[in-house]
Amino acid sequence: MRYAAVGDSYTEGVGDELPDGTVRGWADLVAAGLAAEHGEAVRYANFAVRGRLLEPIVCEQLEAALALAPAPTLVTLNGGGNDMMRSGTDTTRLAGLLDRALRRAAQAGVRLVIVAGADPSQRLPLGGVIRRRGELLTTATHALAARHGALFVDVFHDDELRRGPYWSVDRLHLNAAGHQRVAGLVLTALGHERAAHVADPGPAESRRVRAEARYYREHVLPWLHRRLRGRSSGDDRSGKYVQWVPVPTGTTPPPR
Repeated sequence: MRYAAVGDSYTEGVGDELPDGTVRGWADLVAAGLAAEHGEAVRYANFAVRGRLLEPIVCEQLEAALALAPAPTLVTLNGGGNDMMRSGTDTTRLAGLLDRALRRAAQAGVRLVIVAGADPSQRLPLGGVIRRRGELLTTATHALAARHGALFVDVFHDDELRRGPYWSVDRLHLNAAGHQRVAGLVLTALGHERAAHVADPGPAESRRVRAEARYYREHVLPWLHRRLRGRSSGDDRSGKYVQWVPVPTGTTPPPR
């Protein structure tokens, strides 16, 4: 089993930070789960970078994954979340990029699984816009996967993941519990008997004026500032495993 992941912050693992400051995330957990299910080490690569738009994910990351030697037997792809947060998003164009990815993987003889992002919209400013765009892209991806005979893991419509205990303080990225649940959903979709994680409800989210002001100051304004400067949180970053790393049974991938 050789598993490569491509995508943005969701696949990189942002929100699931380890004590040493590195990030883990659902794709790392899927690699470990595959090793456990197969009873042998899995080769794993992860090209995902936070902030990436769908076009470089398809045109750069996927190509790098397919160029690995030996070639992957499984690739998961996620993308489009950052595109949907920008004005003038064309979901038809995004669907065209996903169609290109599916055709390219089929040409290479590699199984490509598309994994939808979780739905953060009910906690974000202009969340209704993001929800509508997400619904359009999810519907289009369902149709594409059916046309190509590919697997699509529809995390976007997982109602459990919309609850507060699965989200980081920035309300955009999943936390460790959220990444655990996505890993379970993906492994289950791949045919492995693995119940998706259910988080403890925890305390109710605070939406008081002071808490909201702090949220906008610490998370929304820095994001807007980067957009105005034409910058991304992933600038000058590369994927965390751009060559095969071994994932033995009972472990997670080594730190970078």
